[in-house]
Parts: sequence; structure tokens; C-alpha cells
Amino acid sequence: MRILIVEDNRRLSDSLRLNLQDDGYAVDTAYDGLDGEEMGRTPSYDIIILDLMLPGKDGFEVCRALRNQRVRTPILMLTARDALTDRISGLDSGADDYLVKPFEIDELRARLRALLRRESSDKSGLLQAGDLLLNPATHAVSRAGIPIELTAKEFALLEYLMRHPNRVITREMAETHLWSYDQLVASNVVDVYIRRLRRKIDDDHESKLLETLRGTGYRLRNPQEKP
Repeated sequence: MRILIVEDNRRLSDSLRLNLQDDGYAVDTAYDGLDGEEMGRTPSYDIIILDLMLPGKDGFEVCRALRNQRVRTPILMLTARDALTDRISGLDSGADDYLVKPFEIDELRARLRALLRRESSDKSGLLQAGDLLLNPATHAVSRAGIPIELTAKEFALLEYLMRHPNRVITREMAETHLWSYDQLVASNVVDVYIRRLRRKIDDDHESKLLETLRGTGYRLRNPQEKP
């Protein structure tokens, strides 16, 4: 999943970026409202973390502008202002959730998972394709009840595929959602991770879930859902 952090406090921004990258997220950063709004219009983001007090344009203005431009990306607003009127203003401007500073990183992680659940048909948060299970909260993956160990990037790719079951995911789509702008990736990096995932989730099972469509991309087949 790919996240945009719009926060002018560079120390906090760097801390959030490093923590979320360790979780397997691709993270981009902006340090003022004008850049945040411009980057936020990019459809590749799954969530925007938006500070309220920003130079150039505050978070309320950025949020309203994005919603007026029909940007539907979930927005989590951050602020040191915890007055009820500020929280109401943030939500009324189009934010999906509101988190008051200071906060624990685990609470931020939980709120991000909650926002992603809103986009999912399964509100439990668990992702399932046949006998393949993925828990975004614990990063636990299993197939037919057997645990599977994945690296952070393997987990992120599998989660992305499982959030879009039976849908063709091109290499470009995978790169856009899993790697930040400032990360240089080899042209075959997605193929490499797909091969690693296939060995771990499919090779020991008769029913194959991960498909390669030559010249097109990849698809995670979910027998329980219609394409």
C-alpha cells in the first residue's frame, strides 16, 4: 500500500516514514500544503496522512480542495489542536479520521488499517482467497492452516493482490503502489517478488491462486468471488 504524508515537522515526518516503511508501506512525503495538494491528486495513494497546521495552505484547505477535485483517497488528519470544533471542522472538510498529537505509532497503524477496512467488503480486516488467509494487523499469513513467512515487501505485494482479487494487476500498478518515488527499482523487480510469492503460497498446493497473464500482468484468483 502507498501512503502520502503531508507534515511540515520533518522530524515527525521522517519518523512516520521510517516506521511505515518498516511495515512494508511505500511512503512519499510533502512538507507544505501546496505540494501536499498537488501530490494528493495522484490516484496511486491508498491513504493520505494530512497535518492540519501547514505552511502555504492548511490541512482544512487541502482536504476541501482534494474533495472538490473528486479525490476519494481516505484522509487521516493529524493535529495538535484537540478542540471539538477543530475535529468537527476536519471531518466536515472531508477527512475520514482525526488523530490528535502526540500519539502512539501503534494507534496510527490501527487507524490506517481501519481506513483500509472501509474499502473492503470484509469488515473483520482479514483477507481471504480460498484457503489463503492474510491478517493486516498481525502480518500473519497462512494457507490451509500452515503459516507462511514473508518479508515486508512480499507481504505488501500479497496484501495488494488480495485487496483486488480476480483483478489483473500490471507491473506498473504494482510498482506504483509498493515503491516510493525516491526508490530506484529494477525493471524486473515485480517479477522477482511474484516468483518468490508463488514458491511460498502455491508450490506446495494443487490449487494455484497466483496467475501470470503474459504481456498483461498478474492476478490473485479468489474462488469465492466472481471476477
